[in-house]
Amino acid sequence: MKFALTALCLSGSVACADGAITFTTDESFDDVTFGIESAIVGRGLVIDATSHIGAMLERTRADVGSDIVLFEQADVFSFCSASLSRKVMEADITNLRFCPYDIFVYTTAATPGETVVGFNEMPEGAMKEVEALLTDIVQEALGLE
Repeated sequence: MKFALTALCLSGSVACADGAITFTTDESFDDVTFGIESAIVGRGLVIDATSHIGAMLERTRADVGSDIVLFEQADVFSFCSASLSRKVMEADITNLRFCPYDIFVYTTAATPGETVVGFNEMPEGAMKEVEALLTDIVQEALGLE
């Protein structure tokens, strides 16, 4: 199994220039998505939605006049934690904008045999606790804990 933290990071920190924290693995898309689902549900959280972004983009590719295939597969899992959300919104009510929390998983034709999983970097302050939760979920799903 191969894992790598990928993204342009500032000063060797986890804060990434592009705003996303990603991990790359040679595990299959199906294995990774199963791991993400299991890690979320295993914490007593409910997945509110699974957005099949890759399928939607492929289905509508010709309709929007494109001939570029972006993903082989791409899903986004959206979920929330009542206790953590309350905590971060009590710290700053505008943290509402980050809920629900999303973890994305995708594969591309350009990098066959690699699955990328990640999430948005959260701002300093209370939201770093959400980032820690997202990191823990991804690491558990990828067997990195």
